[in-house]
Amino acid sequence: MATFLLAAGGTGGHLFPAEALALALTRRGHVVDLATDERVESYGKDFPARKVHVVPSATFGSRSPVALAKSLFRLGAGYLKARRLMREVKPDAVIGFGGYPTVPPLTAAVSFNVPTMVHEANAVMGRANRFLASRVTAVATGFEETDFKDAAPKGEVVHTGNPVRAKVIDAVRPYEAPLSDEPFHLVVFGGSQGARVFSDLVPPAIALLADDLRTRLHIVQQVRPEDTERVSEAYKAMGVTPEIGAFFMDLPAKLSAGHLVVCRSGASTVAELGVLGRPSILVPLPHALDNDQRTNAERLQAAGGAILAEQAWLDPQRLADMLADLMRAPSRLELMAAAAARTGRPDAADRLADLAERIASPDKSA
Repeated sequence: MATFLLAAGGTGGHLFPAEALALALTRRGHVVDLATDERVESYGKDFPARKVHVVPSATFGSRSPVALAKSLFRLGAGYLKARRLMREVKPDAVIGFGGYPTVPPLTAAVSFNVPTMVHEANAVMGRANRFLASRVTAVATGFEETDFKDAAPKGEVVHTGNPVRAKVIDAVRPYEAPLSDEPFHLVVFGGSQGARVFSDLVPPAIALLADDLRTRLHIVQQVRPEDTERVSEAYKAMGVTPEIGAFFMDLPAKLSAGHLVVCRSGASTVAELGVLGRPSILVPLPHALDNDQRTNAERLQAAGGAILAEQAWLDPQRLADMLADLMRAPSRLELMAAAAARTGRPDAADRLADLAERIASPDKSA
């Protein structure tokens, strides 16, 4: 039995793959602790860890000297707390999942000569992982082709795929596109924090659809709380009754029941679409650092499982045309679903757990 300390930023995109690995390691009899930031209260309340440790961290988004000094102070405080955590937990390995909250635990682990690994979920390596890549024992990648930018990993690089939550694995069902007279299930969501653009684009796009298409729609849409009333009123005016929520605890089941998904293209989302085998229209987050979401979407589009739609040129009419074309082409939807499924890695958590065990016990795996 080994003890693993997982480190992840406190958002769904970082915590979900960490959660999948935690469950895989726990099933093998290991002990798992989690180091993260204060946002864990929103996205990681049920994280399967023996203990959750909140470690101070900060980003460097502002160029203000005062803000930079505050960020450095918080990272320093996080590093000191992480060193105390190394003495308390005595991990056999520390594994990071991206985001600046991973920096203090991983750098502290390196200073204690504890084996370390980072998992890069995106097709473009994030800045925190790029900083850590030359220091850690191993790098695991979610995409087979990953752009490391200026990073120079010193250790082993292994493509494991992106681990998905157990809820996603449990929700896997065969895909069947509906015929022209059958209900069509459309799922719209914008990641763990929602996306206002879908509140602005989707209802007016649905209003532009022909009556025979609009009456077939069963819509599940994630909407920010402040947009709920206007979105509900827009659908009510066109005679559509959607299921609207700020956050769906059963999102994997809703995705599995969907015939088409309109969403952002974060790494976890793309991984879940692959495992579930669902066709999608992907609208990458614009202005993101390193264009990681666009690159993720390009990978799935190149595989045939998605259509990439840039937010800069997407408007209600273009979205309505895309929806109409796909709703009238069930055979195309089935081809897209099959292509998406070929990119899925349902065994990614176990592949990552194998690598974690190997770096934690190098002598035993030699």
